[in-house]
Amino acid sequence: MSENEKNEVRGRARLPEDVVVRAVRLSDAEEITDLINLPGYRAGTLRPPYQRIEEVRKHMENPSPGALNLVVTLNDKIVGNCGLNRLTGRRQHVATIGMGVHDDFTGRGFGRILLGAMVDADDWLDVKRLELTVYTDNEAAIRLYEKFGFEKEGLLRSFGYRAGEYVDAYSMARLRS
Repeated sequence: MSENEKNEVRGRARLPEDVVVRAVRLSDAEEITDLINLPGYRAGTLRPPYQRIEEVRKHMENPSPGALNLVVTLNDKIVGNCGLNRLTGRRQHVATIGMGVHDDFTGRGFGRILLGAMVDADDWLDVKRLELTVYTDNEAAIRLYEKFGFEKEGLLRSFGYRAGEYVDAYSMARLRS
Protein backbone atom coordinates (compact mmCIF):
# COMPACT_ATOMS: atom_id res chain seq x y z
CA MET A 1 0.00 0.00 0.00
CA SER A 2 1.39 3.41 -0.94
CA GLU A 3 1.84 6.17 1.64
CA ASN A 4 -1.06 8.12 0.05
CA GLU A 5 -3.34 5.09 0.37
CA LYS A 6 -2.31 4.58 4.00
CA ASN A 7 -3.05 8.24 4.72
CA GLU A 8 -6.50 7.99 3.13
CA VAL A 9 -7.29 4.87 5.14
CA ARG A 10 -6.23 6.60 8.35
CA GLY A 11 -8.23 9.73 7.46
CA ARG A 12 -5.18 11.97 6.90
CA ALA A 13 -6.20 13.50 3.60
CA ARG A 14 -4.47 16.75 2.74
CA LEU A 15 -6.52 19.57 4.21
CA PRO A 16 -7.60 22.62 2.24
CA GLU A 17 -5.75 25.78 3.26
CA ASP A 18 -8.81 27.18 5.05
CA VAL A 19 -9.17 24.07 7.28
CA VAL A 20 -6.92 23.62 10.32
CA VAL A 21 -6.79 21.01 13.08
CA ARG A 22 -5.14 22.31 16.24
CA ALA A 23 -5.04 21.97 20.00
CA VAL A 24 -7.71 23.77 21.98
CA ARG A 25 -6.70 27.18 23.38
CA LEU A 26 -8.16 28.84 26.45
CA SER A 27 -9.16 31.71 24.17
CA ASP A 28 -11.52 29.23 22.42
CA ALA A 29 -13.83 28.98 25.45
CA GLU A 30 -16.55 31.28 24.14
CA GLU A 31 -16.62 29.75 20.68
CA ILE A 32 -16.61 26.19 22.07
CA THR A 33 -19.43 27.12 24.44
CA ASP A 34 -21.47 28.37 21.47
CA LEU A 35 -20.70 25.12 19.62
CA ILE A 36 -21.69 22.74 22.42
CA ASN A 37 -24.92 24.67 23.06
CA LEU A 38 -26.20 24.06 19.53
CA PRO A 39 -29.24 21.74 19.59
CA GLY A 40 -27.92 19.21 17.07
CA TYR A 41 -24.48 19.05 18.65
CA ARG A 42 -25.95 18.68 22.13
CA ALA A 43 -28.37 15.93 20.99
CA GLY A 44 -25.42 13.62 20.35
CA THR A 45 -23.84 14.18 23.77
CA LEU A 46 -24.63 13.88 27.46
CA ARG A 47 -24.24 17.63 27.95
CA PRO A 48 -27.11 19.53 29.55
CA PRO A 49 -28.44 22.53 27.64
CA TYR A 50 -27.24 26.08 28.19
CA GLN A 51 -23.66 25.48 29.28
CA ARG A 52 -22.02 28.61 30.67
CA ILE A 53 -18.71 29.94 29.39
CA GLU A 54 -17.33 29.81 32.95
CA GLU A 55 -18.07 26.06 33.16
CA VAL A 56 -16.44 25.37 29.82
CA ARG A 57 -13.40 27.52 30.61
CA LYS A 58 -12.94 25.79 34.00
CA HIS A 59 -13.01 22.39 32.27
CA MET A 60 -10.50 23.65 29.69
CA GLU A 61 -8.18 24.99 32.40
CA ASN A 62 -8.13 21.63 34.22
CA PRO A 63 -7.89 18.86 31.61
CA SER A 64 -7.48 15.26 32.68
CA PRO A 65 -3.87 14.06 32.75
CA GLY A 66 -2.98 12.74 29.30
CA ALA A 67 -5.95 14.45 27.64
CA LEU A 68 -5.78 15.62 24.05
CA ASN A 69 -8.36 18.23 23.02
CA LEU A 70 -8.55 19.37 19.41
CA VAL A 71 -10.67 21.65 17.27
CA VAL A 72 -11.11 21.83 13.53
CA THR A 73 -11.54 25.29 12.07
CA LEU A 74 -12.79 26.59 8.74
CA ASN A 75 -11.60 30.11 7.98
CA ASP A 76 -10.65 30.46 11.67
CA LYS A 77 -14.18 29.49 12.86
CA ILE A 78 -14.41 26.41 15.08
CA VAL A 79 -16.66 23.88 13.35
CA GLY A 80 -15.94 20.83 15.49
CA ASN A 81 -14.09 19.55 18.51
CA CYS A 82 -12.86 16.25 19.82
CA GLY A 83 -11.36 15.05 23.05
CA LEU A 84 -9.28 12.02 23.97
CA ASN A 85 -8.89 11.03 27.62
CA ARG A 86 -6.27 8.47 28.55
CA LEU A 87 -7.17 6.03 31.31
CA THR A 88 -4.79 4.98 34.09
CA GLY A 89 -3.61 1.95 36.00
CA ARG A 90 -4.42 -1.39 34.46
CA ARG A 91 -6.35 0.42 31.72
CA GLN A 92 -3.53 2.80 30.77
CA HIS A 93 -3.56 1.31 27.26
CA VAL A 94 -7.10 2.65 26.76
CA ALA A 95 -8.40 6.09 25.80
CA THR A 96 -11.96 7.32 25.41
CA ILE A 97 -13.00 9.81 22.79
CA GLY A 98 -15.91 12.16 22.32
CA MET A 99 -16.56 14.55 19.49
CA GLY A 100 -19.06 16.80 17.83
CA VAL A 101 -19.51 18.97 14.75
CA HIS A 102 -21.31 22.31 14.37
CA ASP A 103 -24.94 21.85 13.30
CA ASP A 104 -24.36 23.82 10.08
CA PHE A 105 -21.27 21.80 9.08
CA THR A 106 -22.31 18.16 9.50
CA GLY A 107 -21.85 15.88 6.52
CA ARG A 108 -18.94 17.92 5.14
CA GLY A 109 -16.01 15.80 6.34
CA PHE A 110 -15.11 17.65 9.54
CA GLY A 111 -15.95 14.65 11.72
CA ARG A 112 -13.70 12.47 9.56
CA ILE A 113 -10.88 15.00 9.90
CA LEU A 114 -11.19 15.10 13.71
CA LEU A 115 -11.53 11.35 14.09
CA GLY A 116 -8.52 10.85 11.83
CA ALA A 117 -6.46 13.07 14.12
CA MET A 118 -7.55 11.08 17.16
CA VAL A 119 -6.91 7.72 15.56
CA ASP A 120 -3.44 8.94 14.63
CA ALA A 121 -2.80 9.41 18.35
CA ASP A 122 -2.27 5.67 18.76
CA ASP A 123 0.93 6.07 16.74
CA TRP A 124 2.54 8.28 19.37
CA LEU A 125 0.59 7.74 22.59
CA ASP A 126 0.74 3.93 22.52
CA VAL A 127 -3.03 3.69 22.81
CA LYS A 128 -4.05 0.09 22.13
CA ARG A 129 -7.80 0.58 22.53
CA LEU A 130 -9.99 3.60 21.71
CA GLU A 131 -13.50 3.54 23.19
CA LEU A 132 -16.60 5.62 22.62
CA THR A 133 -20.34 5.60 23.10
CA VAL A 134 -22.79 6.73 20.48
CA TYR A 135 -26.57 6.95 20.53
CA THR A 136 -28.13 4.16 18.48
CA ASP A 137 -30.08 6.65 16.35
CA ASN A 138 -26.93 8.54 15.27
CA GLU A 139 -26.46 6.52 12.10
CA ALA A 140 -24.08 8.96 10.40
CA ALA A 141 -21.69 8.87 13.36
CA ILE A 142 -21.89 5.08 13.60
CA ARG A 143 -20.98 4.76 9.90
CA LEU A 144 -18.04 7.14 10.39
CA TYR A 145 -16.75 5.22 13.40
CA GLU A 146 -17.04 1.93 11.53
CA LYS A 147 -15.01 3.36 8.64
CA PHE A 148 -12.21 3.96 11.14
CA GLY A 149 -12.34 0.39 12.44
CA PHE A 150 -14.59 0.84 15.45
CA GLU A 151 -16.84 -2.11 16.20
CA LYS A 152 -20.03 -2.29 18.24
CA GLU A 153 -19.32 -4.17 21.44
CA GLY A 154 -22.55 -3.74 23.32
CA LEU A 155 -25.90 -2.06 23.68
CA LEU A 156 -26.32 0.29 26.63
CA ARG A 157 -30.06 0.46 27.29
CA SER A 158 -31.50 3.71 28.65
CA PHE A 159 -27.97 5.11 28.51
CA GLY A 160 -28.94 8.78 28.49
CA TYR A 161 -31.91 11.05 28.94
CA ARG A 162 -32.59 13.28 25.93
CA ALA A 163 -35.58 15.41 25.00
CA GLY A 164 -37.85 13.82 27.60
CA GLU A 165 -37.00 10.17 27.00
CA TYR A 166 -34.34 7.60 27.71
CA VAL A 167 -32.22 6.63 24.73
CA ASP A 168 -29.95 3.68 24.04
CA ALA A 169 -26.32 3.86 22.99
CA TYR A 170 -23.75 1.52 21.56
CA SER A 171 -20.41 0.91 23.18
CA MET A 172 -17.85 0.87 20.37
CA ALA A 173 -14.10 0.29 20.36
CA ARG A 174 -11.17 0.20 17.97
CA LEU A 175 -8.15 -1.98 18.74
CA ARG A 176 -4.74 -1.20 17.29
CA SER A 177 -2.99 -4.34 16.17
